[in-house]
Amino acid sequence: MTAPVRFPRFFVTSPAPCPYLPGRSERKVFTELKGPHADSLNDALGRIGFRRSQTVAYRPSCLDCQACISVRVVASEFSPSSTQKRNLKRNSDLVATVCRPWSTSEQFELLQKYLGVRHPEGGMTSMDEVDFADMVEHTPVTSYIIEYREPSADGVSLGRLVGACLTDKQCDGLSMIYSFYDPDHPTRQGLGNFIILDHIRRAADMGLAYVYLGYWVEGSPRMQYKVRYRPLETLARGGWTRMAEDEQDRLIAVAASNPRSVGGEASGKDGLAMNGGCSVG
Repeated sequence: MTAPVRFPRFFVTSPAPCPYLPGRSERKVFTELKGPHADSLNDALGRIGFRRSQTVAYRPSCLDCQACISVRVVASEFSPSSTQKRNLKRNSDLVATVCRPWSTSEQFELLQKYLGVRHPEGGMTSMDEVDFADMVEHTPVTSYIIEYREPSADGVSLGRLVGACLTDKQCDGLSMIYSFYDPDHPTRQGLGNFIILDHIRRAADMGLAYVYLGYWVEGSPRMQYKVRYRPLETLARGGWTRMAEDEQDRLIAVAASNPRSVGGEASGKDGLAMNGGCSVG
């Protein structure tokens, strides 16, 4: 008699330079997602801090550092700040469409523009259109691309694409794998934050408890935008706990003092390459 679900085999990458904290190295533990139970495995691993990259689930496993902390927003209790309310109002005319996980040239061109401005020295700048298709389409779990477009002049044709997010639907929430947007739009500031805000609203409307934002690294300026969403839960050895309001106030004040973190980044910059060539989000 065979078990219905085979326990996954886990592997560990070799140490590599940490992309977030200078002078440190990173290591990841990972396993393959495949077969008819891939969704269930991804759900279970997501609740203990794993992230998905194509057909791989991974999490940091560094020998001398625990700076990467999984964070998630409690969608049902989220209350936008005054700044977030202004963002929602400013971008309320955007048309969000849930699409199957199928890449397009239009998405790839927007990604290239985003990377060229926001992450010109990052590893993803070398991606070609085939690499992008692999990132979007090679998924064994329930996932989709949410496109954000400006309204068209005639109200019928597709408007200009200004943002997109590769998203997994888990049993308890939405996991934002990778998002990108027009970084030079003359009138739409805060598009990255708007995409997160839309996911929080979307999760609440679906009756899902959380929006998973990936890893937060205190001391890494480009990761500080994640502390702006309340209530925020963090994962530690004892499980998920809510971040104290005074601690979150302190972290938000630190983030506000750093220009790099003011506009927000796309979710999913949680290490852009694993040893062995797997891109991660």
